[in-house]
Amino acid sequence: MINSSVSLQLTGLSQPEAVARLKQEGYNELPSSKRRSLWDLARETFREPIFLLLVACGAIYLFLGDAQEALILLGFVFLIVGINLYQEQKTERSLEALRDLSSPRALVIRDGERQRIAGREVVRGDLLVLSEGDRISADAVLLWSVHLSVDESLLTGESVPVRKRAIPQEEQSHIENNRPGGDDQPFVYSGTLIVQGQGIAQVRATGVRTEMGKIGKALQTVVPEDTKLQKETRRIVGRLTFVAIAICVAVVAIYGLTRGDWLQGFLAGLALAMAILPNEFPVVLAIFLALGAWRFSQQRVLTRRIPVVETLGSATVLCVDKTGTLTFNRMSIQQLFVYGGSEEGRTGYCYDVTLHEREPLPETFHQLIEFGILASRKDPFDPMEKALKQIGENYLANTEHLHNDWEMLREYPLSGQLLAMSCVWQSPDGNSIIAAKGAPEAIADLCHFTPQQRQDLAQQIGRMAAEGLRVLGVAKAPIATHLSQTNSSDPLSDSLLPSNQHDYVFEFVGLLGLADPVRPTVAGAMAECDRAGIRVIMITGDYPATAQNIARQIGLKTAEVITGAELDRMDEFQLQFRIKTANIFARVVPEQKLLIVNALKRIGEIVAMTGDGVNDAPALKSAHIGIAMGERGTDVARESADLVLLDDDFSSIVEAVKLGRRIFDNLKKGMAYTLAVHVPIAGMSLIPVMFG
Repeated sequence: MINSSVSLQLTGLSQPEAVARLKQEGYNELPSSKRRSLWDLARETFREPIFLLLVACGAIYLFLGDAQEALILLGFVFLIVGINLYQEQKTERSLEALRDLSSPRALVIRDGERQRIAGREVVRGDLLVLSEGDRISADAVLLWSVHLSVDESLLTGESVPVRKRAIPQEEQSHIENNRPGGDDQPFVYSGTLIVQGQGIAQVRATGVRTEMGKIGKALQTVVPEDTKLQKETRRIVGRLTFVAIAICVAVVAIYGLTRGDWLQGFLAGLALAMAILPNEFPVVLAIFLALGAWRFSQQRVLTRRIPVVETLGSATVLCVDKTGTLTFNRMSIQQLFVYGGSEEGRTGYCYDVTLHEREPLPETFHQLIEFGILASRKDPFDPMEKALKQIGENYLANTEHLHNDWEMLREYPLSGQLLAMSCVWQSPDGNSIIAAKGAPEAIADLCHFTPQQRQDLAQQIGRMAAEGLRVLGVAKAPIATHLSQTNSSDPLSDSLLPSNQHDYVFEFVGLLGLADPVRPTVAGAMAECDRAGIRVIMITGDYPATAQNIARQIGLKTAEVITGAELDRMDEFQLQFRIKTANIFARVVPEQKLLIVNALKRIGEIVAMTGDGVNDAPALKSAHIGIAMGERGTDVARESADLVLLDDDFSSIVEAVKLGRRIFDNLKKGMAYTLAVHVPIAGMSLIPVMFG
């Protein structure tokens, strides 16, 4: 619960002020892309030259009086348009089903009272009451917070939540907005998720003026390109049409000059032109691509733009977002570390959970998990606390190390001065204990480590961090004897407990190494990409060390790593030169993702790009093939993409590429066969005219 005394001191906007600002600045929402109507979809199809050719041929047959041929050709037009409309409408309905149509709610303070309103009605100046599990409805600055952590992966791509720190209201006017990401910042952003703690924040920006809104505006500057197939078919149709017209004119002239019958010559020229033009092209394209989209759906890949089915088969570079695509975007315990032996001869024991996930957990590490869970809440929302609870359920079920019947007496939240939190628990029989977890340096401080102990611990932390792990320390302490000697009828009172964590005599328990686990299918899919000659580039907002560790796990060759700061210092020539060898881009911001995609396009690559967050949308729209996540992807990302992965699995992309190549190969065979048929037909039409 939010501290009521804090919220009572803040009156917020009055209702008339809020209504006036809503009228002046508009609703707190992003302009959604208009759903394409049947007419819009039909118009897109008819604009293609190859369909115009089919309609023109049908009109000529009508002019010549051959109604049967005309009706056959025009019937094919309606059949093809019908197939395309059916596929596109089915895709639109599927996307609608993926959207959360309910307006997110927001708890605000107006006229000194809390009110629950629709998120779209939040205005600049409103006071947002933030609690664990809330999705923030606008960009705001914190006025008050306790133990607040926010998941900003939607905007930054970082898989680890960041800490937030409130600033006094009198300092509000002197501070400028920072970019999302980084610990101890006072700003919270629209669309991000609170994973721990509580707070009160004053809204600074709504709608298109938020960080999310700025990315949405950037989308308007990106114009999607025609696919390779569309360009090729237009080029072929254009050339064949030019050849057909030239031959038609030549036949009319020859027939008229040699025989004097200009009308018959005109009809013969038209017949020859009709024989040369491959009227079957649209039918072949429509059937092959519609079947391809259906086959994609069998691999849990939804096709938004039909022509991209062929383009995916010709992709040469696959730009992959790390968080949520290569990984699950959820924390899990990867390593455990404890000390053993006497104080003089301590030995460290490290256990890799991922290597022994099907084996029982050694007894040596049971206490580490036990006190890690005791240093967390009973019903956690924080990803790290969820990971602790999960490993406890997996390895400590039906043991004496899980204490579901214990009662929490007090929580000491982490602060800027001490990055550790502690929880005091009491068992049903009246025994009490305190457990702490947090930054290893803070836990070492609580345990009063000697300089040598700190040095030994730092070496172990360095080894775990080098493997891309987020390291937490765990400690325990007994409750003072005079406090814990209470019977069940007189339980230990919160008021009897010390006010500071440092007042307890803590004992070091061990270290926990957490990471966002890699999807099990990714390594095999990466190997297939390598065999198929497709270059994979990882683009992430995470740190280089984390990205390199993930790359090692999935088999991605790490020839060169480029950071966002380095990108800012490069000119276009340097970027195009270095992008030929770099395959990891770390600590990048949304604009830089778009920069990378455009640089790859300029050096002639066919680029496929995956993403799920709002920050990925401009790059998804600019890439030749934009691939969005269906399960955890945002509406903005899905609307910008050409394909949607319904199960968010990287291996589905690889299977789709293989299918795309097969479809492209069959399409070439079908086109070649069609052209081959028309050559003798054209000859049969031309020889009688030439030789009388």
